[in-house]
Amino acid sequence: MRLERLALSNFRNYAELEIEPRAGLNVFIGANAQGKSNLLEAIAMLAIGKSFRTTHDAQTVRFGNERALIGGDVVRFDERISLSCTVVSGAQSVRKRFTRAGRSVPYAQYLGTLRAVTFAPSDLQLIVGAPVLRRGFLNAALAQQEPSYYRALSRYQNALHQKNALLRHLEPDGELLAVYDRSLAESGAALMRARSTFIEALGREASSAYAAWSARERFELRYLPNIATAREGNEQAMQEAIALRLEQVRQAERARRTALAGPHRDDLVFLLDDRPLAAFGSQGQQRTAVLALKAGEYAVMRARSGETPILLLDDLLSELDEQRAEAFLSGLGAYEQAYLTATYRPPRLPESSTLFAVAAARVTRC
Repeated sequence: MRLERLALSNFRNYAELEIEPRAGLNVFIGANAQGKSNLLEAIAMLAIGKSFRTTHDAQTVRFGNERALIGGDVVRFDERISLSCTVVSGAQSVRKRFTRAGRSVPYAQYLGTLRAVTFAPSDLQLIVGAPVLRRGFLNAALAQQEPSYYRALSRYQNALHQKNALLRHLEPDGELLAVYDRSLAESGAALMRARSTFIEALGREASSAYAAWSARERFELRYLPNIATAREGNEQAMQEAIALRLEQVRQAERARRTALAGPHRDDLVFLLDDRPLAAFGSQGQQRTAVLALKAGEYAVMRARSGETPILLLDDLLSELDEQRAEAFLSGLGAYEQAYLTATYRPPRLPESSTLFAVAAARVTRC
C-alpha cells in the first residue's frame, strides 16, 4: 500500500500543494514551523479522517477560509483509488465529507482504504497520560482494521451520550434507561471482544520488538476492562457481564447523574518486568515501549490486512536518540512506504530514500 499523489487546498499553512511521494522512505526536511508536520497530519486525515494533532477539525482549515481539501491517489493490490477528505468550517459547526473513487461515501465505508500507523511526539503520553489517550489509540487502530468495530463504537457512543443526557434529568425515565443499557451491553461486548483479541496480538508483537532492542527486560501489555468477565473473549459472556454490572450501578448512576460502568472506562497497562512502566520506568524505557507499541501495531495491521500500512513518523529524531530511531526503522522490516520529518538530513538513510525540502509551505525535491 502506498500513496502516489497528495493534493492540499487551504489545509493548515498550505494554500495549494501537490506532490508525488515515492515508494520507500520519504523524508521532509526543514526548520520548525514550516509545514512538515502538517504534511503528515494531512496524510493521516486522508487515511483515517482524523487529525493526530487536534480534536478540533476547524483548526486544520487555513486562516481566512471556510474549507480545506485533502486529496490523494492510493495504490493497493495493483488498484489505484482516489480519496478525498473535505473539512467545512461554518459559523456553528464543522462538517467533514469523504469521497472514494470519485463518489461520496459515509465515514464507515471510507475507513480502511488507506491504512496508516503514526508516531508523533504526543504518543509518548500513552504511557503516563490519562486512560482516554490509550482508549483513543485502541479505537483508532481497530477502526482501521475492522469495519464492524467502528459500527459498534458508533452505536456505543450514541447510546452513552443519550443515557448521560437522560441521567441529568431529576427523574430519568427508567424504561428508557433500560433501553440504553441493552444497547450499551450489546455494542460494548463487541468492543470488549475486539479489544481483547487485538491487545493479545499486539502484546506479542510489541514484546518481541522490545526484546530485540533490550533483551534484558520483559515488556508486556495488559488489557484492563472496566467490567471483568470470567470468559474473556466470549462476546456473549461479556454482554451478560455488562448487563449485570449496569444493573448493579443503576442507583449510583442516578445519584451521580452519569454513566459509571462500561468499555468507555477501559484501560491498557504497560508493564516492564511485571512493574507498571508509568511509575517505575525511565524516560528511555518509556520511549522504547512506545516504539515497541507502534511496531506491534504495524505488524498486527499488516498481518490482518495482508498489506503493509504506510508509516508516518513525525519528528522521530528529536524525540529519540540515534540508536533507538535507527533500531525502530530497521526493526519494522520491509515497509512499502514511510514518511519521516526532520530538521536536518538524517545519517545513514536508505539509498532509495526520497528527500523533500520544506520551507514556508513550499515543498521541493532535494
